[in-house]
Amino acid sequence: MTKILIPFDFSEQANHALNFSTSVASRLGNVQLEILHVVEIPSNTTVGTMGGGELMPDMENQVFFIQLMDRRKKQIEELKEKYKSTSYSFTAKIKIGNAFKSISDSINEENPDLVVMGSKGSSGMEEILIGSNTEKVVRTAQCPVLTIKSAVDLEEMNKIVFASDFRENNDEVASRIKNLQEILDAELYFVVVNTPGNFETSRESIKRIRAFSHKYNFTKVTAEIYNASSEESGILEFADDINADLIAMATHGRTGFIHLITGSIAEDVVNHSSRPVWTYKTK
Repeated sequence: MTKILIPFDFSEQANHALNFSTSVASRLGNVQLEILHVVEIPSNTTVGTMGGGELMPDMENQVFFIQLMDRRKKQIEELKEKYKSTSYSFTAKIKIGNAFKSISDSINEENPDLVVMGSKGSSGMEEILIGSNTEKVVRTAQCPVLTIKSAVDLEEMNKIVFASDFRENNDEVASRIKNLQEILDAELYFVVVNTPGNFETSRESIKRIRAFSHKYNFTKVTAEIYNASSEESGILEFADDINADLIAMATHGRTGFIHLITGSIAEDVVNHSSRPVWTYKTK
């Protein structure tokens, strides 16, 4: 891993994402951290950062925008100063525009190895990247996305739940999961969730998990079958039961009409999990 992109709005959750990223960078050494702050372009009625907005008269809107830009520029410079003498590279910049588009463009331009983002924030003007923006990033990013909702201690991240049906052998997903395991030095729990509408015997599920593990030479792996009413609830409940430190999932990244029909288990888990969730869109 050489580059981590952190969408940042100076909220508590954004700082949790930044602190985790700096811990990873300190552990690995030769890593570049890139902070991205997005200020949305003000209209006649709304202005905000990273998706937030509030009604105000046009003149007040313009004055607020100027003051906000000045404040954010100062805060960005303070961040650069704070992290200038680290063992890793640290850059920070401001973009003006739509939050999701700005983040998406940065992912495409910078080609990071990982996006780390806070998934819940304060309300009103300081609202962090939440809801549909988070879902869009998870759904469309060409690299893994790690969402964080609370403080995370890298040294205590010892258990990773990787939820899948293990029906597809994907070299890229396997490589990414192995890399994640190595960075965290963690034990893997490969879990298949059995639901009433998609039932199979434990023997069938375990056979696929073992075949996947053997093909990609995974170590420190525990295979599990978990029965639940839905895939989402099963993943969350299993993570609770073993007190997992992180949930990892692959997503197909469906968009548009098909997404409205099928939804996304990964996005639902991101929205409802109190634990960090790592997702990767398969090609």
